[in-house]
Amino acid sequence: MTGRRPARADGRPDSGEGARGLNADIEHLLRIEAPQVLGALVRRFGRFDIAEDAVQEALLAASRAWPATGVPENPRSWLIRIGYRRMVDALRADQARRRREQEAGVAELAMREPARQAGPAPETDDSLALLLLCCHPALSATSQVALTLRAVGGLTTAEIAHAYGTPENTMGTRISRAKQQLARAGARFTAPADTDRDSRMAAVMQVLYLIFNEGYTASSGDRLARVDLTGEAIRLTRMLHRSLPADAEVTGLLALMLLAEARRPARTGGHDELVPLDEQDRTRWNRDLIGEGTGLIDSVWSRREVGPYQVQAAIAACHAAAASPERTDWPQIAALYLWLERLTPTAPVRLSRVVAVAKAYGPARGLALLDDLNRRFRLDQDPLIRQRERAVRGHLLQMTGDATGAARLYREAASLTGNRIEQRYLLDRAGHLG
Repeated sequence: MTGRRPARADGRPDSGEGARGLNADIEHLLRIEAPQVLGALVRRFGRFDIAEDAVQEALLAASRAWPATGVPENPRSWLIRIGYRRMVDALRADQARRRREQEAGVAELAMREPARQAGPAPETDDSLALLLLCCHPALSATSQVALTLRAVGGLTTAEIAHAYGTPENTMGTRISRAKQQLARAGARFTAPADTDRDSRMAAVMQVLYLIFNEGYTASSGDRLARVDLTGEAIRLTRMLHRSLPADAEVTGLLALMLLAEARRPARTGGHDELVPLDEQDRTRWNRDLIGEGTGLIDSVWSRREVGPYQVQAAIAACHAAAASPERTDWPQIAALYLWLERLTPTAPVRLSRVVAVAKAYGPARGLALLDDLNRRFRLDQDPLIRQRERAVRGHLLQMTGDATGAARLYREAASLTGNRIEQRYLLDRAGHLG
């Protein structure tokens, strides 16, 4: 990884494509190293809140220095050394209280004692421990997502705020409060007890799933998808899968993400318009990702217990296996959604089953099921899916020939989404129906 900035034929540094390529490589390297550097600092000092800030400063220092000077021989050790210095500075700056003075003394000793100085970077992979820490039950789901993206993903506060459409100072406050909550809860950089591990792992997977979903269809903005978030979710889930290769649900989650991401190139047209699944050009689907995702779900599907991420991956694999919309095995997909609803009886799953039933057995069956679910579970008033409930009902009415009712519902659905690509699609459909 050593070397100076790429040079042109005349010997001067390349400030064009080569430099941009180098910067992208550095950014990728920093995101990989961030959790390992944070793990090393937390393990040494036991202060997640200060260590996380120190790592962010070290990453910023590297992003400024390395494009000009080249990546050092051992980038992790370089980052740990800078992080150590930032931690000592932070501890020294708050010596008004005795406890902080003692911590500063401990930090100085840690820097001076040969046995504790930052020598060769540790080879320990701290990714799983950090994911579990960031998904501590003391935190809300929103805080878990933000802290995971910052501490494990290596994203800056500005990047996270931009991805979620919130002001940077608001996101910074949210992350700061999350770290304070961890400190008050006495969270430690250790593996959770066996009794706590399953629930913590469920929280980790849920956080990664939420990050991917926000990227796959952004809740607001003028882009359908946020590739930065889907890419980060896949990277972190790959990291989790490497730590737990025998975990069938982690494998299923990774398979689901890859199979969904494979369809992304075909989800928008030449003018950034939304293209529904049945109208997508399937030659644009990423066959490498489909092959990898299908292989992953096939490798765990025969096990005795099947979880919700595996079932969702199996549904995605059914779509991926169909060479054309007409060849989609909708009865199988409807059966899988019924299975999934029994595992996770949530509003989004129930609404997806409505779509599958309508595709498999006709729009009248779909509308009847939707009416029944609305009576029992009020899907039309659920804040998570009330916009999509109207879009689905509109589509089913259109299939039955009720153009007026469909157009009205498409307009209602458009008024309930903050994503302008999705909004334009729904209004276009309404406009074509009159």
